Amino acid sequence: MTAIPSSPAHRAPARQPLPLRQRPARSILHVDLDAFFVAVEQARDASLRGKAVIVGGDPNGRGVVATASYEARAFGVHSAMPLRTAKRLAPHAVFLRGDFPEYERVSRAFHAIVANYSPLVEAGGLDEAYIDVTGCEPVVGSAEEAAASLRARVRSELGLAASVGIATSKLVAKVASDRAKPDGVLVVPEGEEAAFLAPLPLRALPMLGPSQEKRLAQLGISIIGQLQALSEPALEGLFGRHGGVLSRRSHGIDPTPVDGDPDSSGKSISREGTFAADVADPEHLRAVLRGFSESVGAQLRAKGRRARTVSLKLRYEDFTTISRSVTLRQPVNSNEAIFAAADALLSRVREAERRPVRLIGVGASNLVADALQLSLEPSAAAKEESLSAAFDRVRRKYGARSLQTGRTAFDVSTREKAGVFEKSAGLSSQLE
Repeated sequence: MTAIPSSPAHRAPARQPLPLRQRPARSILHVDLDAFFVAVEQARDASLRGKAVIVGGDPNGRGVVATASYEARAFGVHSAMPLRTAKRLAPHAVFLRGDFPEYERVSRAFHAIVANYSPLVEAGGLDEAYIDVTGCEPVVGSAEEAAASLRARVRSELGLAASVGIATSKLVAKVASDRAKPDGVLVVPEGEEAAFLAPLPLRALPMLGPSQEKRLAQLGISIIGQLQALSEPALEGLFGRHGGVLSRRSHGIDPTPVDGDPDSSGKSISREGTFAADVADPEHLRAVLRGFSESVGAQLRAKGRRARTVSLKLRYEDFTTISRSVTLRQPVNSNEAIFAAADALLSRVREAERRPVRLIGVGASNLVADALQLSLEPSAAAKEESLSAAFDRVRRKYGARSLQTGRTAFDVSTREKAGVFEKSAGLSSQLE
């Protein structure tokens, strides 16, 4: 047998990537659960169906609307609106504080369903996900069939409605799912992306910020079609390098891949809340900080993640907002480590300024997989993590309020089941 020499003449030519215009069109779904927090409440209490329901907290307090049912939205209520304003617009509405642990549980079930449709799934938050079904047709059928199957499963297993946008890019799919609400499906065929976007208002374009919208409004530009008419150099003159990106996105051009790496889903986890009245008492602030730190820690552990960076957010009575963060030597996920970092940031801020606080929040970012080298001698950090894991087991079995630290214990005067941080802070939590 004669060996074939290893020479360029006998090697298979290297495969070159196709130019972008020659690549097969992608089929991307953006799935978004309709009015998620409210829908979860209606799924477990049928008496709320068909009513104006607002999740956020005490309508006489200073929190904001987390989610409103479509019946409430008919009266002008929307997310992030002050609860007092919502009450004035819809005085007959049912106001609920909300149950974040339950929303997290349903979110996990939703994402477990989504994971069955493609290896390329990217979580967009608690209630939304991108799915690239390109090439998955033998398993899930066409994109439209996959959307129909997924929506049926979500309704059957969770009792929730899901809206789906189908397009060749993440950007257009997301806009399409928003236009499909409530409880619909919208397909934007290949080649029709720019025409679909053209009549929509500027704010419908993801990642176009308020300052950019204001600048464009000064030029008489209010819809995406007018933005499409501007040349790329003209937009670069207005917004620098981002102007070119904005020009392409206005035409629906977005090559960003759906990131199927589970370690990258959820770039940060945070919890924040607005006080019913401005708080200056440092122990009250620390109690809320501890409660939120425990919530963030529980989410990290549930996702098998650790955080290298812990952040603090404060908003004062004049709506001035500040953020501070610290990057740690080792990534953490224990309640104590997160609280210690956030508490140190709070102490540093309070040394400089002791103004009453309107809103407080804790965040964890720069996430990595939960994998650390083992040590023969258990460290203090390892003991803290074991304690946090024990908290998780008890709370999963008996409920989130079943086990408390002294700092977040039941209110002594009222004996209410909600901890001090839940009583005093309107629900405004998010998973990013």
